[in-house]
Amino acid sequence: MKGMLVSGATAEEYEWLYQEFTDGVGDTWLCVSFLRGLSPQEVLRRIDVVPGTVGDFGVEAYNADGGTVLVDYGWGTSVDAAPALLSSGTTMATVVANIKHDEFRLLVDGDLITKFDVYGYSFRHGEVPEHLLPDLVELGLDRDDHTDDPIPPALAFASRATGVRFSPRQYDRDALTGSSDHLQ
Repeated sequence: MKGMLVSGATAEEYEWLYQEFTDGVGDTWLCVSFLRGLSPQEVLRRIDVVPGTVGDFGVEAYNADGGTVLVDYGWGTSVDAAPALLSSGTTMATVVANIKHDEFRLLVDGDLITKFDVYGYSFRHGEVPEHLLPDLVELGLDRDDHTDDPIPPALAFASRATGVRFSPRQYDRDALTGSSDHLQ
């Protein structure tokens, strides 16, 4: 685990991204992955998404500082179908929040380092379930008694764990998009 980049991202820095995928009354449909050192083209190639295709489900790959941010507009199946492919040779962190489940996953070169429910950290597992524990504590993700929504801190933790920073300016730029129907 040596060489992990910690960017110092904050929950406030990612509140905008959380708000982009919530309706303001409690329903959130978010599946966002941070992938270190990969281009949007490479990310889509790894999951066999052809840029420019249209389907019932899709993904968007955004150029970000230090890598790519992948947004899944399905049920998160792009990251469920191919986590080893997406994280091969790199670090990938995913935050999922929808009616099915809420979780954080960190993979390094295909290996699950840590996985936990963002509302239930005590039920974590993986090869190093307490990886980057000081960052988890600082962001308030190390407990199960959340009074604030843990999604923005989980997004900040994904940024810290991968060293990938994503801003509203980058989100406003064109992304590579394509159908992910084949992954459903």
